[in-house]
Amino acid sequence: MLVLSRRKEESIMVGEDVEIRVVDIRGNQIRLGIIAPKSIPVHRKEVYESIRRKKEVSAERYLPYIRRTITRAC
Repeated sequence: MLVLSRRKEESIMVGEDVEIRVVDIRGNQIRLGIIAPKSIPVHRKEVYESIRRKKEVSAERYLPYIRRTITRAC
């Protein structure tokens, strides 16, 4: 893990297209602004994990159908 120190209004670049800026600091909370192309999804970690779990459940629902289709094709 890379750990960097930044002050309010300072930024970190991720690659050439993603900028993460410290917008505000209040007590133990930091507000971040993220500038990224629309093609790069940006989510809080808990939202990302929820999306990933929903995709896994959806994939598991169709797995028996996919297996039958593959078995028939072979």
